Amino acid sequence: MNLLAIIFVAILANNIVLSQFLGICPYLGVSKRIETSIGMGMAVIFVMTLSAIVTWLIYNILLAPFGLAYLRTIAFILVIAGLVQLVEMILKKTNPTLFQALGIYLPLITTNCAILGVAVLNIDAGYNIIETIIYAISTGIGFTLAMVIMAGIRERLELVNMSGFVRGAAVTLVSAGILSLAFMGFKGIVTL
Repeated sequence: MNLLAIIFVAILANNIVLSQFLGICPYLGVSKRIETSIGMGMAVIFVMTLSAIVTWLIYNILLAPFGLAYLRTIAFILVIAGLVQLVEMILKKTNPTLFQALGIYLPLITTNCAILGVAVLNIDAGYNIIETIIYAISTGIGFTLAMVIMAGIRERLELVNMSGFVRGAAVTLVSAGILSLAFMGFKGIVTL
């Protein structure tokens, strides 16, 4: 039951973008088209899961046992940046099609604070490796869900005839706020 609670909370009740406000830059910047939102979401799920596993291992095998937990943030940043570069090089050599599909999103993921946030939240929650993997995948799905919903809203808003001063960033931020309020309606259903 605990794993189902982690999944529900990560996707809906504690959505990384809409409740914790991490990953706002790609959320607002890439969510103009549904196709690009899905591509970015898939890349985030992959990198988030991989980095959560590696950072959990580094923290629990190297940092915590040797009293170096205070180096957590800098170590996680270096690991995430290195992983993104490694994934980019491997994809470029082994699967050029997938590299071209994800290529434009991989550099954006390096600076996505949601990736670092998930690594830190896993450690703070005291999750084991299985819970870490489930939380990372679920959080990535929640990130993707929020981006795809926002992209759908933005595509529909382009068809609406509205005043010039409301168009663009203003209506996007109002829509994001309303979407955030809708997701906060899931709070309290399940607690961890």
